[in-house]
Amino acid sequence: MLDVPGRIDSSRFSSQARARLSAVLQTAKDLVTIDDAMKALETDRSTSAKYLSRWQRQGWLKRVGRGIYAPIPLDATTTEQVLKDPWVLVPALFSPAYIGGWTAAEHWDLTEQLFRSILVFTARSFRKKEQSVQGASFTLTHIPEDALFGTKTLWRGQARVAIADKHRTIVDMLADPATGGGIRHVDQCLQNYLRDPEASAETLIRYAEKLGNGAVFKRLGFLVSQRSGHEPLAQSCRERLTQGNAKLDPALPCKRLLKAWRLWIPKNWEREQSRD
Repeated sequence: MLDVPGRIDSSRFSSQARARLSAVLQTAKDLVTIDDAMKALETDRSTSAKYLSRWQRQGWLKRVGRGIYAPIPLDATTTEQVLKDPWVLVPALFSPAYIGGWTAAEHWDLTEQLFRSILVFTARSFRKKEQSVQGASFTLTHIPEDALFGTKTLWRGQARVAIADKHRTIVDMLADPATGGGIRHVDQCLQNYLRDPEASAETLIRYAEKLGNGAVFKRLGFLVSQRSGHEPLAQSCRERLTQGNAKLDPALPCKRLLKAWRLWIPKNWEREQSRD
């Protein structure tokens, strides 16, 4: 009986082949790479790649990227999704990168809203913004490599995965509200952040200055000025306003200009905020 369509009967898998595969899997972590095979088998790159390709055809590995494979569990009945935690794919497929935006907001309990796609900021070039790998959906946003700061490292299985810290999560979503699911959701996350014991106005300002996106100060300053108790943060933003006008959310029709914040806002936004 075959556990996975296409997998050869394990009784026909030679002891030598089984030993080779076992050695590679013990060397590898959550994912198997050509370098893992080279190290475990002491073979050259070409030979190692052939072993991995052969094991893929035989149904023992699933290719998830160029030269990157996921082991298929013995009790698997399908190869559509063999990884329990898709976060381990982020450093393997998109590095240098980190998880951010709405996904980081979920992780840090800044929102109760659930998003289907994993938001990834990456300095690697890519053709498609929306990608599906091993049944997991990823939304990619490109950033320059020198903007890779304000992150923490999480261990997911045996993989080290970078994620935006709470402060960087907020700054990124203010820089591009689309990465936070739209400005209304970003505002909710911001209010939850400001109630968090780890919230730091100084860190927000420092990160925003380092990122160099003037729209962050306009959006942040306007949003905190709508609620009492954050006048010092609003003033810090006001002192850093850049020339030119920005939209509160580029995805929304913003027809009213607030000259004080050099910000175009949607109609009735202030009135809606005052009722929250």
